[in-house]
Amino acid sequence: MLPCKYLDEATTFVLNTAEAVEKAAASRRSAAAWRAGKLARRFELRPPQRPARPDRPRLIAPGEVPKRRKGGNLGNRIALLHAVAHIELNAIDLAWDIIARFGSGMPEDFTDDWVKVADEEAKHFLLIRERLLALGSDYGALDAHDGLWEAAENTAHDIAARLAVVPMVLEARGLDVTPGMIRRFRNSGDEESAAALEIIYRDEIGHVATGERWFRHMAALHNEKPDCYFRRLVRRYFAGQLKPPFNDIARSQAGMTKDYYTALI
Repeated sequence: MLPCKYLDEATTFVLNTAEAVEKAAASRRSAAAWRAGKLARRFELRPPQRPARPDRPRLIAPGEVPKRRKGGNLGNRIALLHAVAHIELNAIDLAWDIIARFGSGMPEDFTDDWVKVADEEAKHFLLIRERLLALGSDYGALDAHDGLWEAAENTAHDIAARLAVVPMVLEARGLDVTPGMIRRFRNSGDEESAAALEIIYRDEIGHVATGERWFRHMAALHNEKPDCYFRRLVRRYFAGQLKPPFNDIARSQAGMTKDYYTALI
């Protein structure tokens, strides 16, 4: 049972849950409760500066994470799936954090959209963890890095910056690389993992679209041209570089025309 009556209680509960499977389950229960009208919309509780995380995986600097090889052997497939699971666990927290941190000043549709994202990210984590277990591993077996949450900390004060960097840069990058990952798993005969990644890929187009839609909302409020506003915020708040090739078709389906990103290469 979810011990919450208010949205901010449920949000804080998820963010403060450390164990990965419990966090994903709490995310799904909270989303179901919101859809059923069992959580009153309230924003009195502030989110934690950092969400609770399990003891494993050990978090190390991004440059220290071993490079994943492109072969289809078991070890390489496990490493790739583990990286995806880590991204999805972070994405659960990112979705609830954006609700808790910025929801009070936004329309209720904003909450609806990001609760849906939080639910799907939890579904993705559980799908990938199931594949890790089937391959003889589990989430936490390998080291991971904290780069995604660093991006959240850098944009904790500005909803437009958060939308630009997290869904429209980091999640959009997933649209670029996931089709290649699906082919690698399918070529290795791992149809089950390929099928799980196809579910994630379809859902992530919607997540990037959600980010782009609310980014355009913020741009309109600030009387900004969306693509110019995006490029300015990315240059200021994103430490990395946008790397081609881009999946222009999937990005376009999510509302991200080339005007957003080609000038940032």
